[in-house]
Amino acid sequence: MSSGHVRVDRLSITFAGQQGPVTALAPTTLHLAPGSFTALIGPSGCGKSTLMNAIAGFVRPAGGTMTLDHAEITGPSPDVGVIFQQYALFPWFTALGNVKFALKRLGLPKAELHARAMAALEEVNLAQHAGKFPGQLSGGMKQRVAIARTFAASPKVLLMDEPFAALDAQTRIVMHRLLIDIWQKHRATVLFVTHDVDEALLLADRVCVMSQAPGRIIRDYALDLPRPRSLRAGADVLLPMRDEIITLLHPTPHIDA
Repeated sequence: MSSGHVRVDRLSITFAGQQGPVTALAPTTLHLAPGSFTALIGPSGCGKSTLMNAIAGFVRPAGGTMTLDHAEITGPSPDVGVIFQQYALFPWFTALGNVKFALKRLGLPKAELHARAMAALEEVNLAQHAGKFPGQLSGGMKQRVAIARTFAASPKVLLMDEPFAALDAQTRIVMHRLLIDIWQKHRATVLFVTHDVDEALLLADRVCVMSQAPGRIIRDYALDLPRPRSLRAGADVLLPMRDEIITLLHPTPHIDA
């Protein structure tokens, strides 16, 4: 049976506000096929991260249902890995120690734990930096440790919340290639939250666009283009899609005469 099948049906989320409940996510439906790579894009404050956090089990919905492989999502699960923009590394552990810590719950023998953690760092080209602490690593290297730590535990689903937003343009390109290489090897189901239209088009099989808050998915684009991609090589398909998404994100305001 395929694993990593996420179903979100009519999910809504509210938070307590000073004037009463605030709707953070309007009823939203999203199905993620096993092994797929979906980008979620929308205006600031529309509920992208809220939806991701609900799938991660961090936020309880007000209505609707969420399942992973037909089992209800009721809280955080070892089958769901999360990568944030801020790396979330333990500063007192080395790169290797951070990856090992994520694997401890598996109860592996010491030698196997070490080998698996080193293999994960090798995948992100950081084996030679295994003994360095986060404070000794660049932003891109820290995010590679975070990716290694998450993939090492073999999650069925990988949730990524603007993981490359803080990186410079050149480092981001390197990270895009690295992420796709590792994803193609492991084939976890990916939900990638971003503000960057180009990033979404270059990485994903599918791009879902959310409305202004309270957010809901208003457009769903399928992308069937080979990787690696470039806007220039895929101009006939990607540029019209890019323009349409930007228009959806930034509609022209209506001005009364």
